[in-house]
Amino acid sequence: MMVDHCAFAWILDVVLGLVVAVTFFVAAPRRNRRGGTDSTASKDCVISTAIANGECKPDDADAEVIIVGAGVAGSALAYTLGKDGRRVHVIERDLTEPDRIVGEFLQPGGYLKLIELGLGDCVEEIDAQKLYGYALFKDGKNTRVSYPLGNFHSDVSGRSFHNGRFIQRMREKAASLPNVRLEQGTVTSLLETKGTIKGVQYKSKNGEEKTAYAPLTIVCDGCFSNLRRSLCKPMVDVPSCFVGLVLENCQLPFANHGHVVLGDPSPILFYPISSTEIRCLVDVPGQKVPSISNGDMEKYLKTVVAPQVPPQIHDAFIAAIEKGNVRTMPNRSMPAAPHPTPGALLMGDAFNMRHPLTGGGMTVALSDIVVLRNLLKPLKDLNDASTLCKYLESFYTLRKPVASTINTLAGALYKVFCASPDQARKEMRQACFDYLSLGGVFSNGPISLLSGLNPRPSSLVLHFFAVAIYGVGRLLLPFPSLKGIWIGARLIYSASGIILPIIKAEGVRQMFFPATVPAYYRSPPVHKPIT
Repeated sequence: MMVDHCAFAWILDVVLGLVVAVTFFVAAPRRNRRGGTDSTASKDCVISTAIANGECKPDDADAEVIIVGAGVAGSALAYTLGKDGRRVHVIERDLTEPDRIVGEFLQPGGYLKLIELGLGDCVEEIDAQKLYGYALFKDGKNTRVSYPLGNFHSDVSGRSFHNGRFIQRMREKAASLPNVRLEQGTVTSLLETKGTIKGVQYKSKNGEEKTAYAPLTIVCDGCFSNLRRSLCKPMVDVPSCFVGLVLENCQLPFANHGHVVLGDPSPILFYPISSTEIRCLVDVPGQKVPSISNGDMEKYLKTVVAPQVPPQIHDAFIAAIEKGNVRTMPNRSMPAAPHPTPGALLMGDAFNMRHPLTGGGMTVALSDIVVLRNLLKPLKDLNDASTLCKYLESFYTLRKPVASTINTLAGALYKVFCASPDQARKEMRQACFDYLSLGGVFSNGPISLLSGLNPRPSSLVLHFFAVAIYGVGRLLLPFPSLKGIWIGARLIYSASGIILPIIKAEGVRQMFFPATVPAYYRSPPVHKPIT
C-alpha cells in the first residue's frame, strides 16, 4: 500500500504540474513570429533579447535586411528585396507624407529603372506629369531640347510630381508584401561588434529604446544622414541653395517640358508637379539666402529674379511670392567615398549626392538598387558578413557608368550655367546654349546623358569638350585675333578646370576603365554546407 500511495502521489504531482503549465501557456499572450502579441494590431516591433554565446541576440531575429529610412531609395529597396523573398525590416523616422521641394523630377532613365523594379505604377494616381525634354532661356532667346525617346515605348518619358505622394505610393507598395515590415522610429546608432555591423539601436514612435538585428543593414537616411560617418568619408559641399515656390493657375511656355532660365547669378527652374501647379526653384549661390522674415527674400525675388522670368508666367511668379509660401533648401553634393564595412551598406543621398540642377538623384538611386538587387539575388545566406562585404565591393564599380555620368554632368552643367564676370566663362556659357540649339546629335547626345538613357562617361567628356571647342571656333571666326586666341585658350583651360576635378572625385579608373578593377569580376560567394 505504501508503494501504491507513493506512486499515486507522484502521478498527482505530475498531473498538477501539467495543469499549471497549460494554464500559464493559455493565459499568457501568444507571441507572433515578429515578437509582438496577438492583442496588438499595430506594426510596432516588440524586441526581446536573450543571451546566446555571450552575445545579445533578439528573439525575433528573422529579418535578413534592416533598411534605415523609407524615402525614395529606402522604400524602393524594401519592395525590391521583399519581392525577391527577403525578410525586410524598415525603420523610418516619420511615416507621414513628406513635404519637400526637391525629389520631384524623375528622368526617363529613372522611370525605366522604376519599371524594371516593378514600381512603375507608383507614378500613377498622383497627378504626375509627363515630361519630354527641356526648354532653355537666355537673354530673351529660347531653345527646346527633347529627350531621344524614338526607340522606346510611347509611355516612356520623364515624370514630375509631388515628392510626398510618390514616396507614399512606394511605401504602400512595400508594406503590401507580407515579409516587409515598416516601423516608425528614429535610428540613433549602428550596433557594431568587432568591426561588423550587427544591427541598429533606435527609438520607437513611443520613445522606447530598442534594438534590431539583421545580417545586413542598409542605411538610406537621406542627405542629412547621421549614420554615414562610420561607413564613408563624407566630403559634403554646399555650392548653393534652392528657394522654392509653387505657381498656380498658369501655363508654361512649352507644355510637358522642364524650363531652365540661364539667369544671373544662377539658373532658375520651372516644371509642373501636378495638373494645376508649377514648381519654381531659384538657385542662390553660396550657403546663405536672403532672410524671409525681414522681407529681404521677397525683395530679392521681385527685383533680381522676376525680371528674368519668362513673361508667360511672370504674374503667377509674383503672385506666388506674395502668397508667402517660400521655402529654402541647401543643395549638397558629395562624391561616393565608401569604407566597405561588414554587415552594412550605404545607399541613396546618404551615400552619394550631386547638384539637383539636372534632377538626376532619383535616377542614380534607382539604378543603384537594380545593381544591388542583381548582386544579392543569387545569395541564399547573408550571414557571412566579411565574405558578403568583399563580394559587394563590386557594387561600387558596377554602379559607376550611370552614377558617374549623371554626377559629373550635374556638377559641370551647374558651373557652366552660372553667370560669371570672367569672359572665358561667359563664352563657355553661350557656347553651351548655342551648341544645344543646333539640334540633332548636338542636343541628343547631351540630353541622353542627362536623362540617364545613355550612361557613358566617355560620351560625356566628348560632348563637354566639343562644346568648349565649338566656343573657341566661334571666337576665331571669321578671322582669328590675338584677343580671340587668348580667350579661347582660357576657355579650354576653364572647361578643364570645371570637369577634371569632378572626374577625379568620381574616380578615373572606375569611371572609364571599370574592367581593370578586380572587384568588377567578383563572383557570388558559395555557401558551404556544414559537414
